Amino acid sequence: MIIRPRLVVFSDLDGTLLDHETYDFTPALPAIKALRARYGALILASSKTAAEIAPLRRALDFSHCPAIVENGAGILASERGSQHESGGRYEELIGHLDALPAELRRCYSGFSDWDEQEVAARTGLSLEGAQLAKQREYSEPGIWSGTEEAFAAFCQALSRKGIHIQKGGRFVTLSFGGTKGQRVRELLARLEDKRVPAISIALGDAPNDRGMLESVDIAIEIPNPAHAGVGKIARGGSQVLRRARLAGPAGWNEEMLAVLEEIE
Repeated sequence: MIIRPRLVVFSDLDGTLLDHETYDFTPALPAIKALRARYGALILASSKTAAEIAPLRRALDFSHCPAIVENGAGILASERGSQHESGGRYEELIGHLDALPAELRRCYSGFSDWDEQEVAARTGLSLEGAQLAKQREYSEPGIWSGTEEAFAAFCQALSRKGIHIQKGGRFVTLSFGGTKGQRVRELLARLEDKRVPAISIALGDAPNDRGMLESVDIAIEIPNPAHAGVGKIARGGSQVLRRARLAGPAGWNEEMLAVLEEIE
């Protein structure tokens, strides 16, 4: 009897599964349906909040899978599990940010500084989407407007408080730790089943996806015209590295259909 391996797919959202400008995932539907038919898991991994990811996960029909939220700072359990797996420290994070010297603080503008209208304008989200994006528990995305020298001082000052800084495709995100790569490895360990082999796949488009891509069997970089890309991926063991021909959900769809066919 031949046992087909389980497929565990981790995917970034903005610029990867979702179009960078419109947030549409329609072009990826054929591959999503094929993955669902194969009983694969789709674990969303994004800078988005739990409040944003939960309805999207439901729309994709993968609510039975956990999700990695706020760039790895937290995990949203599956709808079959508990609501949250760890507590957020958002207020403490903003307190440290606001305590920085004025010459550093004024160079960083984030979600805590913006009302819903400005979040919508800067992200392209609807006002309803902006309301969900502001329901933060673990991290603060924002924009740096100062010099590289000042940014180094900014990072050094926050790191002394235990705060980590990640550069994504759209924002610079602050949190108390936890990355997409760490969460991917954590979830793969939880999902391990020695009776059924698993193949792990990850898709991403930005530097904050690199750790996630380095932690799986098949890493797929999705090109994004909005920025330079993921950067150099450290290849380990028998890992397969792929680069999509198309951007966004169209590239996601093409690559995933190709991988699913090859695995068969």
